[in-house]
Amino acid sequence: MNIRQTTESDREQWDNYAEFHPEATPYHLFAWSTAIRNAYGFKNFNLIAEENNRVSGIFPMTMLKIPLQRPELVALPYCDIGAPLGTSPETIAEMLRTALSIAKKNNASMVHIRGGIGTDFLADHKYQVQASSKKVRMLLELPESAEKLQEGFKSKLRSQIRKAEKNGLTFQFANEKVDDFYSVFSINMRDLGSPVHSKKWFEEIIKQYADNAKVGLVYHNDKAIGAGIILRVGNTIAIPWASTLGRFNHLNPNMMLYWKFLEFAADNGAQVFDFGRSTPDEGTYKFKAQWGATPEPLTWHDIFLNDIVQKEKSGPNNYRQIAKNIWQKLPLGLANFLGPVVRKYIKL
Repeated sequence: MNIRQTTESDREQWDNYAEFHPEATPYHLFAWSTAIRNAYGFKNFNLIAEENNRVSGIFPMTMLKIPLQRPELVALPYCDIGAPLGTSPETIAEMLRTALSIAKKNNASMVHIRGGIGTDFLADHKYQVQASSKKVRMLLELPESAEKLQEGFKSKLRSQIRKAEKNGLTFQFANEKVDDFYSVFSINMRDLGSPVHSKKWFEEIIKQYADNAKVGLVYHNDKAIGAGIILRVGNTIAIPWASTLGRFNHLNPNMMLYWKFLEFAADNGAQVFDFGRSTPDEGTYKFKAQWGATPEPLTWHDIFLNDIVQKEKSGPNNYRQIAKNIWQKLPLGLANFLGPVVRKYIKL
């Protein structure tokens, strides 16, 4: 087995492997790592495993360098899943050992992996591992058409979809309208008290994913009031970002937005729709569950390269709440200026 770091020339065979791996997500495509590098300047350490001149595994990773801290090797930043994919447990274990070697050479404090790391590796290492399983991803198995999908909805859900149309809302796919997407998304992030990604990040996502990305927009009187992006790999479509403007929520733009994405997925051969990360029984969890999505546990692993293990904080985080409250009060222009400066260092 040969394990090495990738170059740009590996992109095609990397993506071909991801397209047909049953556990691949859109974040495993070469496009995600490339967008991170181009938008935020972090170095990627993507590993590819080869046996008998064929790809047998891929492992996308980014070295996240936070000011005044030791770097962290993350698989992957800004998404739910980034675990290594391999044709065998041995391949995955060997890629993980290589990742640890890279982390040590770069003085990283840990390797953070969003997904499983396999029993073969867990049985053979000397480092402390901390697992977290508080979140789930909500997955919906799709029928062969949008018509059949809607037939399975409860009458209340169907009426909510129709309400958006009766309210005069319209929808369109428009990858060229990143500005409209960002106008909605950035306001929503500010209102949530969360730093926003840079517009360049989304421009890179659309550029790198090309036909595997779709920007969807909901309009009211020519004003964008809902926006989202879906990404595809193989038979899976995921929705990492979706937002609506709060003052228009009585018009049900979120119902139109999600329905149009689901309609597209079902009518274009997708078999699974990934609604993304949620906390069980909270609002977003219930919203996704109404479409028929079911939870799949998300387990993230921190592998520490020293004796210091970060303990999870219990109880309310007053500092985080204070920061959130301050952020919500910022003028939009200032929030959009400061947001990307901060957001690039937040690996979630």
